[in-house]
Amino acid sequence: MSGVKLRSSGKRQQVSDQRKAAHSLRHVDLLHRALTWIVGKRIFNLSGIHGNTSWQVPHLITLALLWAWSDQSQLTSAFEEGRLAALGQFHDLSLHTYQGFIRALTTWTERLKPLLWSRLWRLMEEVGGAYWRKGEFLALAIDGSRLTVPRTKENEKAFAAPNFGYGARAKSRRKWKNKKRRSKKLGTPVKPQIWLTMIWHMGLKMPWCWKHGPSTSSERQHVLDLLKDQSFPKNTLFCADAGFVGHEFWTAILAAGHHFLIRVGGNIQLLRKLGKTQQRGDIFYCWPKGAMHHKRAPLLLRLMKFQGARGSIYLVTNVLDPRRLSQNRAKELYRLRWGVELQFRALKQTFGRSKLRSRTPDRALVELDWSLLGLWIIQLFAVKEQIEIDIPPERSSIARALAIFRDLLRNRHQVVASPRMLTLKLREATKDAYDRESRKQGRYRPNYKQAHTATKPKIRLANQAERKLYARLTTAA
Repeated sequence: MSGVKLRSSGKRQQVSDQRKAAHSLRHVDLLHRALTWIVGKRIFNLSGIHGNTSWQVPHLITLALLWAWSDQSQLTSAFEEGRLAALGQFHDLSLHTYQGFIRALTTWTERLKPLLWSRLWRLMEEVGGAYWRKGEFLALAIDGSRLTVPRTKENEKAFAAPNFGYGARAKSRRKWKNKKRRSKKLGTPVKPQIWLTMIWHMGLKMPWCWKHGPSTSSERQHVLDLLKDQSFPKNTLFCADAGFVGHEFWTAILAAGHHFLIRVGGNIQLLRKLGKTQQRGDIFYCWPKGAMHHKRAPLLLRLMKFQGARGSIYLVTNVLDPRRLSQNRAKELYRLRWGVELQFRALKQTFGRSKLRSRTPDRALVELDWSLLGLWIIQLFAVKEQIEIDIPPERSSIARALAIFRDLLRNRHQVVASPRMLTLKLREATKDAYDRESRKQGRYRPNYKQAHTATKPKIRLANQAERKLYARLTTAA
């Protein structure tokens, strides 16, 4: 009997100790536990750091994420809030001033970014389950957008279009006969903007990687650079709108061993009966004059058509077998591609980065990089917890998840009621499940004429000269 009493009293003591430990937890401790999953001490041990450097890489990454999550309007105030929260995790934190912090971040972001990308890709695969791939394909959407930066001389020089208002169209206004129209300025100077090209995971609804540059950047060139610099999983399928077309662009995707599903319009010409091989009715060749002139091989593509909200939509893919990529699956993937636009809206509106705050180009790019990383990591935290209780990623609310982390940061010293508080709150950070009964568009929005959709691609029979050139290339190969 005495032994039973001793065991039961020991169990009660253990439960009591656990309750005391729970009551001693603060919000900052929950932040630390969450970030440890992302930033482990052994993950980011970089060589090449100067011997006089006193900070550690996990400290810099943690402080940068807390700085990005803060809702303070000034960068220095956001840093101070993040620093105070980081002191609750790292008592040996050596980054005490904003200038020292931002200099370190400017120097090391380009080296840390691909390492963080790789780490987040592994975690996405671990938690993604059935949402990691669409069929056999890892489906990634591509799109671009612009973000405004303060109008300083440095930012204008780095990001703004240098000859805005002096092009052929602007100069033609001098010839207008209407005096009122002629009195307008040739061109109003535009705000300096950063062009951001993002590759976005369509299953888990979060970023994959990105590249940025001046407002005049080419988004197709950005993607070509990412294909060259980054490695993508086997059977990656890139899905994009009609801006990502062209023989050279598609050839680069094929050369990297990947697939594509791209919308096309009247600016694309497809050929029939170029070779002697019997083809199905939906198989065509893409062989523009530039590729012919340089004796580059044509691309064999499959054309698909389905009805959209504003007209017919035409898609081409290099996946020729309908059993691998059916018409219905292609239609589903193209519609899922729209989610990247919502990601841009979340970055600009929900996260408050429609206008960045940094007054120099290098710091503006650093601010953008860590804003994207910070938002991505919050999405990953939320989706991880929601998938465990069978909530799909499309139900996850970025706004609610962001509010949870900002509340932890703002009330960092507050004691939590349960060690599972963050987990439970993230599981509840979902969009409303009710069916909308009316249109979301405001009644005050003026009527405007929608732009025309992309037209049907041009399809014609290959001529005799094209067939002869193709035969010579095939024989030489």
